[in-house]
Amino acid sequence: MTSDPTPRERFLFCAFFFVLAHAIALWFVPFATVLQAHGLEWLTPYALASTAVAAFISPIISGTMADRHFSATRLLRYLCLGTGVLLFLTFLAIQLHWHSGIILALFQLQQLCSAPVWGLASMVVLASLSSPGRQFGALRVWGTFGWIAACLLVSFGLHADTSTLTGFVSSGAWLLTAALTYWLPSVQPQAAPTQRHWKDLLGLDTFQLLRHPGHRSVFLTAGLLSIPLAAFYPFTALHLHDLGFESISAAMSLGQITEAIAMYALSPLLSRFKLRTLFLWAILTSLLRYVLFAGNSMPGLLGGVFLHGICFTLFFIPAQIYIEQHIDRAMRFRAQALMTILISGFGNLFGYLGCGWLRTLCSRDGHTLWTLYWSILAGAVLAVGLYFIRSASSLTGNKSAPTHT
Repeated sequence: MTSDPTPRERFLFCAFFFVLAHAIALWFVPFATVLQAHGLEWLTPYALASTAVAAFISPIISGTMADRHFSATRLLRYLCLGTGVLLFLTFLAIQLHWHSGIILALFQLQQLCSAPVWGLASMVVLASLSSPGRQFGALRVWGTFGWIAACLLVSFGLHADTSTLTGFVSSGAWLLTAALTYWLPSVQPQAAPTQRHWKDLLGLDTFQLLRHPGHRSVFLTAGLLSIPLAAFYPFTALHLHDLGFESISAAMSLGQITEAIAMYALSPLLSRFKLRTLFLWAILTSLLRYVLFAGNSMPGLLGGVFLHGICFTLFFIPAQIYIEQHIDRAMRFRAQALMTILISGFGNLFGYLGCGWLRTLCSRDGHTLWTLYWSILAGAVLAVGLYFIRSASSLTGNKSAPTHT
């Protein structure tokens, strides 16, 4: 039985989530506008799609290593270090106008390092908690605070919404994140090492989890929902720009306000409602957000951004808690890797490329028909919601014995 974390451990978990989210938001939120400012707007969907390519490869291998061969904490350290170095080189290439192929290659390598990081970090913390549903939200919310701080720093501190400076500052934050892992608990492999088959070495046996109806409902809904949601960060920023808004990164941080509120509300919500209820609320809020975006007005757009925190928190955080509570401990890093593959791999690949293609389809004379664009994506969210309603009956309650398939 895992004991409650000490005050020192809680502080370290909060600090780690803060710095990690800070490091990600510093470059990710303004990324589309940075590329646009350097004449590389056309590269945006392809660069972001490389995150999906990385998510198909590195998370499952990292999850297998953490479950069977290697300390998850030490693995996390090396991945953060590699991400920081490669991110610096990527933004240097953008600033110096290197060939787009070199930029994409560097970005792809950076994504191979960073793709498993958030999932590994979450599972390291969850493994140290005796009651994840009660404790995790209050710790994870510091990642939200770190994200908000990064957005405000980019817009008001650095005035760098279109500058490569964001990437250079982010690389430093990634190195700090790597340093903080020295103080995190060491999480050792729970499963015995195996050399039985190449599928086991690559963690492909993890896909057997999808045979369980409850697991399949959560995992596939997460992947499908990620397809239309992939449009949020890159194309909301461009929509704000088209409407004449200047402090774009700061505006995008509005979603983190509701995210922080939802994080703190997560514990009482989980004690009163079933996981499937929270999942459904998240999908409905995502639908409402894109309906507001389709209004093509500044109040509607900012209102939709404000709802982002509810969409994210009520689905993807309970999904991580679902893994902790319903998946055998010996498979939890691989299960988190599978979730990453479906969200950041399958979901983002089809999402970034599809949403980029859709924007081209919804453009006339160089101007995007935003009402049409967001209306189509709202319809996609509705379709995912209908699938979840049909499959959600296979979900169990908030707590059950871990399942190993």
